[in-house]
Amino acid sequence: MPLVALAVLLCQLLHGQYLMDMVDTTKDMGKGMLALYNRFDNIKLSGYIQPQFQVGESKGAKGFAGGDFAPNSNNRFMLRRSRVRFDYINFPKAGNGPSLQFVFQFDATERGVNVRDVWGRIFENKFQVFAFTTGLFARPFSYELNLSSGDRESPERGRMSQILMKTERDMGAMITFDSRKKNNKLKFLKIDLGVFNGPGLSSLTDYDSHKDIIGRITIKPQSLGKKITFGAAASMLYGGLSQNTKYVYTTQTFNGTKNFIVDSAATNTGNIAPRKYYGVDAQLKIKNRVGYTEFRAEYITGKQTGSAVTSETPGISLTGNEGYYIRKFSGAYFYFLQHLGSKRHQIAIKYDWYDPNTELKGDDIGTAGTTISAANIKYNTLGFGYIYYLTENAKLVLWYDKITNEKTNLTGYKDDLKDNVFTCRVQYRF
Repeated sequence: MPLVALAVLLCQLLHGQYLMDMVDTTKDMGKGMLALYNRFDNIKLSGYIQPQFQVGESKGAKGFAGGDFAPNSNNRFMLRRSRVRFDYINFPKAGNGPSLQFVFQFDATERGVNVRDVWGRIFENKFQVFAFTTGLFARPFSYELNLSSGDRESPERGRMSQILMKTERDMGAMITFDSRKKNNKLKFLKIDLGVFNGPGLSSLTDYDSHKDIIGRITIKPQSLGKKITFGAAASMLYGGLSQNTKYVYTTQTFNGTKNFIVDSAATNTGNIAPRKYYGVDAQLKIKNRVGYTEFRAEYITGKQTGSAVTSETPGISLTGNEGYYIRKFSGAYFYFLQHLGSKRHQIAIKYDWYDPNTELKGDDIGTAGTTISAANIKYNTLGFGYIYYLTENAKLVLWYDKITNEKTNLTGYKDDLKDNVFTCRVQYRF
């Protein structure tokens, strides 16, 4: 194989679009991967870096576009991500496909080095439909959560995605139904079902014995004529936190005022505070003369257990009078993507919202005599940007996030915060 052709093939194969992509040897790319692995001892190396410059609307602006700004700064250079991934796949010479896959990925930035993936997968090759994965890997929930940061058009996942599923990964085990036979009638279908610790990378260890069950049913992109493809999925997370205190707070109306009311029955200790998410998503892609027009949408709702000051899943067991706060939430995002003149130029518009407590409105927050914190404020984000694909290995992203919060009666949140962010990013990948 000529060196240039090999380099192009490597660029196509070394990075999957989705975090838990499987090898499909019925397709030309999968067959090429088989030959490539055999030639290079079944090991591959891939990665990307994302240096960027950002300008916030105010000094110390807080948000989810790469984290909060320093108290005295409204602009910064940073390495948002710097990932290196090692894959090993074993293809038996007398087999029907891969038998084993092992992945190790870490993230090295100016803020430190963190492990992102350490997992192994065993393939069933008699029927070529099942695979079993264990280790630290992406939870099978949501389209956006599983779309690689190297392929996603917006610089960041939405606020809801980052809060509900911090860092996307967790320790667990998962079984996957995904046919690798070309003529299987169910090849359009993928089903993931896993059991996970729950806290994910927000905690250094699993602090209770309760586990999360997470499942996703996916209809892979299907052709609807010559120019249109459509895909959809439904996700579910059924889990919770073991309560080690008797204090549980829920939103209720008392004397005409909405507030968090505590249930302090002794029998609450040891119960399970719920984390139950339900989501649906869809993607529509239309081929045109110069590229594609694409629409994506996802809606998630359910119950989330957090603390008084955040709706994030606690990274440690809550103790004493702090208690567990149970909130009903909802959120969604919508993407519009359009190539301009060629596949090298693309515009993107994204709108998302996250309402951490659907039982409260802005006027309820900060009302005299209540204990409702800023953790219950709804946020809307309108993002838009331009992506220029300089080469197959590099792209430029210019993106602006206009963020709007509910106006409340809470000090510091009576008006819209000055937390809009502009991002200029160059991504390199190999």
